[in-house]
Amino acid sequence: MFRIKVERLINKPIEEVFDYLADHKNYSKFPSVDKSELLEQGQYEENGQGALRKVALGAIVLEERITAFERPNRLHYQIEKSSPLPFRHDKGEITLQEEGNKTRVIWVSVGHITIPIVGNLIFDKLINKQGASGFGQTLKWIGMQ
Repeated sequence: MFRIKVERLINKPIEEVFDYLADHKNYSKFPSVDKSELLEQGQYEENGQGALRKVALGAIVLEERITAFERPNRLHYQIEKSSPLPFRHDKGEITLQEEGNKTRVIWVSVGHITIPIVGNLIFDKLINKQGASGFGQTLKWIGMQ
């Protein structure tokens, strides 16, 4: 099982940080993302609850559904499809907390590569490492804008 948690304090207002993280168009600007597109719009906002996004991270392609969207504090998602590695995604949460003029971001992703034996031994560890690095780079990039 992979369990990724990244927490950063960003020197930007909460609304600005939320907008960076919520809008699929920003994802291709992030260091670890090659491409991002909106497959289905959300109920009340384009990238809001119910939206389906396709995100390409090198050879890995994910389709993630926005399951909670509470501006500017909460953005949850569920990965519905992944390739080439199949996995079960149990939790995807981005929580933002205002701290003065800064924003604390807590990003959590939990799941499991569903390739028997090899998934547990190799790929889950790799996802832990690469996921934490990718989330961290994304938040660092947002802080530098």
